[in-house]
Amino acid sequence: CWGCAKREYRKFPPSSKESDLERNVIMGLDSVTLESMRKYFIRSQRFMDAYRKGLNGQQAAWAAKCYHGHCVLPDAIMHELDNENII
Repeated sequence: CWGCAKREYRKFPPSSKESDLERNVIMGLDSVTLESMRKYFIRSQRFMDAYRKGLNGQQAAWAAKCYHGHCVLPDAIMHELDNENII
C-alpha cells in the first residue's frame, strides 16, 4: 500500500511549496484502492503465519506463493519444504 502511494506521489511534478506537497501526498494516498489494501494485508498475513511456523524468508516466499488461496499454511509445511528441497 505504502509503496503504491509513493509511486503515485512521485508522478507529480516536484515542488518546494508546502501546499503543493500536502496536496500531492493526499492525492497519492487517495489513489490506493481498498482492493489493493486488502490484497497487501492478506499477503502480509500469509508471511506472518509462515514466520510464526519457523520458516525463513525464502521458505515464506515459496509458501505464500504456493498457498495463495489458503488462509493459513498447513501444519505439515516443513515436510513439504523438505520434499521441494527448499532450504
